[in-house]
Amino acid sequence: MTIPQEVIGVDVSKGWIDCHWQSTGEKQRLRTAPAMLRRFADKASSALVVFEASGGYERPLAGALDAAGVTYARVNPRQAREFARACGRLAKTDQVDAAVLAEMGRALAPRPTPPADPAGMRLAELVARRDALGAMRKAETQRLGQACDRFLRKQIAALLRVLRGQIERLEAEIAAQIEAHPALADRAARLESVPGIGPVIAANLVARLPELGRLDRRAIASLAGLAPHACDSGQMRGRRRIWGGRTEVRRTLYLAAFIASRYDPHIKAFRRRLQDAGKPFKLAIIACARKLLTILNAMLRDAAHYVKPAI
Repeated sequence: MTIPQEVIGVDVSKGWIDCHWQSTGEKQRLRTAPAMLRRFADKASSALVVFEASGGYERPLAGALDAAGVTYARVNPRQAREFARACGRLAKTDQVDAAVLAEMGRALAPRPTPPADPAGMRLAELVARRDALGAMRKAETQRLGQACDRFLRKQIAALLRVLRGQIERLEAEIAAQIEAHPALADRAARLESVPGIGPVIAANLVARLPELGRLDRRAIASLAGLAPHACDSGQMRGRRRIWGGRTEVRRTLYLAAFIASRYDPHIKAFRRRLQDAGKPFKLAIIACARKLLTILNAMLRDAAHYVKPAI
């Protein structure tokens, strides 16, 4: 990749952004008002803008950059922090973080982030909300089992009814969002052709792993948090472990692999071979999840439905 003439690091906060121009050292703080973000995007038209994923606070900035056709890279916060430590930058302020991101963009040339798909972004928001309400329902169900007071039990039961209704409405809206957009519907239909993947798991993968089918198997495994990382030094050979990646995607694939390893003959035989070789249960399911992810990635890459392989 050819690095643009300018790299701008941007630290994103709830109410403002801090910008650092790498070549000149210019600093600027701007409110996250739409007009200010549009002005910044116009100024950054020939630059690579580097910022962290910030739990959604970066979306207005990304939207303004997309609208202006500006190239940007949304990077993992942990990667940015480790780069700062490697450069000896131990202090952490908004201005320092912006400068570090600019240096990181110049040194590492991160892959540009594709322009956001509004339909996919809305689906991701709906899925995240459904999962948040699901976690609330689980917590309240546990409280109901522990509560002895009659008043509290009635109150918790009433809240659970509200949560169930909200979740049902969200699931209907998720289904409608997928059905209304052919690209999303096509991806979901291909995923649902695989044993172990139903509408809920398919919606999670479509929303949270849009790169599926667009990266090679190693890159997609790393992104999903399923790539084994070596821990070797000298004569020592440590155990390979998975870490990093997108936690929600890894959980979704773990569940899908567990179901597939019971009902899909190919995945079932693979799991049996691993367990017969003495591999622990969780390790076997993680390996099945990685194999399943490779299959899904190839399916979406080739625009194909699942074909059950011969044993």
